[in-house]
Amino acid sequence: MKLLSKRNSYFLFAILATAFFYSKDGDITTSVYATGAAFALPLALAAMVGIMCERTGIVNIGIEGTMLLSAFVAFFVSSLTQNIIIGLICAIFTGSMMGLILAVMAVSWRMDQIIAGTILNILATGLTSFLYVQGKTIPSVFQAIEVPVLSKIPFFGPVLFIHGALTFIGIAIILALYVAIYHTSWGLRSRAVGEHPSSADTAGVSVARLRYINVTIAGGIGALAGAYLSLELVGSFERGFTAGKGFTALALMIFGRWNPLGALAAALFFGLAQAYANQLMIDQVVNIPTQFTAILPYVMTIVVLTISAGKVRPPAAEGQPYEKGQA
Repeated sequence: MKLLSKRNSYFLFAILATAFFYSKDGDITTSVYATGAAFALPLALAAMVGIMCERTGIVNIGIEGTMLLSAFVAFFVSSLTQNIIIGLICAIFTGSMMGLILAVMAVSWRMDQIIAGTILNILATGLTSFLYVQGKTIPSVFQAIEVPVLSKIPFFGPVLFIHGALTFIGIAIILALYVAIYHTSWGLRSRAVGEHPSSADTAGVSVARLRYINVTIAGGIGALAGAYLSLELVGSFERGFTAGKGFTALALMIFGRWNPLGALAAALFFGLAQAYANQLMIDQVVNIPTQFTAILPYVMTIVVLTISAGKVRPPAAEGQPYEKGQA
């Protein structure tokens, strides 16, 4: 199994190479990279949610709602208890319950999965808007941790090895998910259920049970992405806080060909593009309205997705309800 497709490798190499020529100031280049990595992590984690769900045949467009409600719970529980660990635990529980609700609607009730995901998004938007209270604060955020020795490596140290705890947990989850999907029996069964559920059923795999498990766990991963935003990256919460990151993650999942490492590369591409756009606005390198500079990452992502999406194939049973004994 290739870690990255040739096309993904080309795009990742292009964005990495660009950074070395972007600025003569090494500190600025390193800062842009570190910021890009921080922007990329929640997108990568959200893409993992889509991969886990769609690999077992469930379309999850409710990632945005899962992230939004989990970020809300993480922040306000942390504010109420003055403990960010409790806030994180409650957020992960909330995300898992969102995943479970989706599984009930998609697997047991056999609802249209697009509608089921839309319900989650509407629910999260409504609850967070209604319950939102201004003026709340949390005692702290997850502080950056310097990995001994590795953090001292020029350029790569500050970019990769000086981050908060949630960043390292997220990276570990992405790497573990890649290994699990392609090198464990669970991954083989998950891919079989997403491609040919009737064959997997005949082989003794419980399609409904595996879909329930995967979608619920994926909800917890989506919650970690939301909690990362409010407890590590920003340290606050506002209405519409996730700003479409869940939908962007779906595009990155497709660009990454439903491969965890491919989606990670796509998220890094988007995160670095966003960091470049921010730096352009700070440096005022180009004399154009900031609104146009701000949309640059999204335009680049659309272009890249348009170029690459035509040759990708989703799991064959994606979005199709399954009933035991169905041919």
